[in-house]
Amino acid sequence: MSEAKEKNIHEKIKTHILNDQKKISLWKQIKEDFSVPKLNDPALDSSFELFFNYPGVWAIINHRIANKLYNKGWTKTARALVGIGSLLTKTDIHPAATIGRRVFIDHAIGVVIGATTIIEDDVLIYQGVTLGGVSLDKGKRHPTIRSNAVIGSGAKVLGNIIIDKNSKVGANSVVVCNVPKNSTAVGVPAKIIKKDKKNCRLAHDDLPDINKEMFKYLIERIHILEEVLKEEDGIDVSNKDKKLEEDYNRFIDAMNSIKK
Repeated sequence: MSEAKEKNIHEKIKTHILNDQKKISLWKQIKEDFSVPKLNDPALDSSFELFFNYPGVWAIINHRIANKLYNKGWTKTARALVGIGSLLTKTDIHPAATIGRRVFIDHAIGVVIGATTIIEDDVLIYQGVTLGGVSLDKGKRHPTIRSNAVIGSGAKVLGNIIIDKNSKVGANSVVVCNVPKNSTAVGVPAKIIKKDKKNCRLAHDDLPDINKEMFKYLIERIHILEEVLKEEDGIDVSNKDKKLEEDYNRFIDAMNSIKK
């Protein structure tokens, strides 16, 4: 994808979010923010808990107010408000970031969201996530997270990239390239190793293990070589070897699927 085309996509997404937010009041957006934890956290027993145990909700609400001030030119006031919010919620969200409706930051502590980040509706973000930049460019330098994506705890999504719709980023992964829709990205650096339209957004345990697959290959390869050495005249391992190579090639294809 060309740089101009990618820039156009980011701008369209941002414009759509801003136009959508103009249709509803800030108060309605905040009411939606309070309703989201009930859909994403089974540990929530009562509305009373929202006021004391969900700093992510307050971080989003604080950002919405700061973002309004920032866009009206009250940049210093907005930054001051963000600073106060950071002390209370242990998050750092730049007031210039564009955040859509019903975005939920669960547990929230340690979350960092950069100035040119764009987050669409219904995104779920866990603790310790960084949506950061990799350059000093004044233009778009932070990620765009599309609707219904899930960013696992401790994940780092870096640069002007897109995490497309309905995708998941595994915990502690480092993502530096685009992630296509309905995909799972995992690893350091992250690789696209699973595409599933029926992906359950809360199934954090259902993530492929890159290291496990590699070790399985190596162990099976060693086993075949040991069988050959045990027989003085050698044995025919061509069928096993062929099957192993097919499994290995499928694994490598999956690992390289993120490359254009």
